[in-house]
Amino acid sequence: MNKSQIPNLPLPASLVGSDVGSFTEYTVTQRMPDIARRVIIENKFSTEINQSLEKLAVEISSGYLQPLTNDAGRDFCHWEKYLQPYRNQRWVDVPWFFAETYFYRLILNITNYFQHEEWQNVDPFSLQKSQGLETSIKAIISLCTQVEQWLDESIKKGIPSKSSLIALLYFALWGNRVDLSLWSAFENDRSNFDIQTQLSNILVDDTFALTKLLTKTQNNRIDFVIDNAGFELVCDLCLVDFLLGSGFVNQVYLHLKPHPTFVSDAMIKDVLYTQYFLAQSSHLQVQSLGTRLTENLASGKLVLTEDYFWTSPLPFWEIPTSLKDELAKSNLIVVKGDANYRRLLGDRNWDFTTNFADIVSYLPAPLVALRTLKSEVAAGLKAEVLEELAIADPKWLTNGQWGVIQLVD
Repeated sequence: MNKSQIPNLPLPASLVGSDVGSFTEYTVTQRMPDIARRVIIENKFSTEINQSLEKLAVEISSGYLQPLTNDAGRDFCHWEKYLQPYRNQRWVDVPWFFAETYFYRLILNITNYFQHEEWQNVDPFSLQKSQGLETSIKAIISLCTQVEQWLDESIKKGIPSKSSLIALLYFALWGNRVDLSLWSAFENDRSNFDIQTQLSNILVDDTFALTKLLTKTQNNRIDFVIDNAGFELVCDLCLVDFLLGSGFVNQVYLHLKPHPTFVSDAMIKDVLYTQYFLAQSSHLQVQSLGTRLTENLASGKLVLTEDYFWTSPLPFWEIPTSLKDELAKSNLIVVKGDANYRRLLGDRNWDFTTNFADIVSYLPAPLVALRTLKSEVAAGLKAEVLEELAIADPKWLTNGQWGVIQLVD
């Protein structure tokens, strides 16, 4: 690893599941076992596979890390190295981000995802992804109708609309609130999604500086590090569609996961399924978005790419040189979601007032993080804001009701 990539600050301790009373402890001891059991319920795996998944669910809260068997996955040799420092340790004692990423990789190991047999390439979370898309159709229709109107207005005026861009950035931010790893996709009515009511809950809002950055250069390329499939991905694709259609940018790269992870994280197949779902809609504006996405994919204006770094347990500052060099070609890197934000900060216990840019000083292009808070990791917040939050909403760090749009230019 290039040592100059590490933040030029002392690194605090990692979050771990043994922090009593923390959301991290709750995730490792409660949520992760529930997710393993949900995989059993929502798939038709063999009895042997289901027994192994149940064994995993039972052992997580107090047991030790299971070994990974050689399953022919392209990243198996890398995981052998990742696991080495944590062998014979309990799930709750290893860094939380490692525990989570290994948990999802182990589910694929158990379900024979990489093996040349019956369950090869079977996404254990596909039901949640497809239902998450289908149940948000009312919100999708409303958003697609609005995007088409904004595109028409930009074309008629001959200049891209900054206000429309800002609105879509807010949609891309709050679409993350339905992260399926929290198993809350169907507990909220997303058809009544009102972005204006959420403005007061943005703790850091750099959208003005962001739109200024987007308008000051030409022949822009933007790279999105994508988070979730479902309605959030539709919000992202609407933003991408507007950026390309209104002339803000010339090319967009979407960086996606190479295999299922974190329940709802998007893969290339999920983007293609979403594009097909939209294109086949009976609603004209939704269908039009699907058609435009198809055309942009065919022309190379929209590029889908994957890398095993995105499913590794490594912090962002250990990004491989090849991937870093690719991102260096970008005018802006948009990092979506809570898990990706945790990686930007190494999933460590930073003081919440630490300057965000001082930590994220290692990437080769301007970066903006769009994140709703669902974990006890944060930076770049003002002390007076923290004091207000402690009174107004003691669960502000983890309940998904607060967000940040943080730019490092």
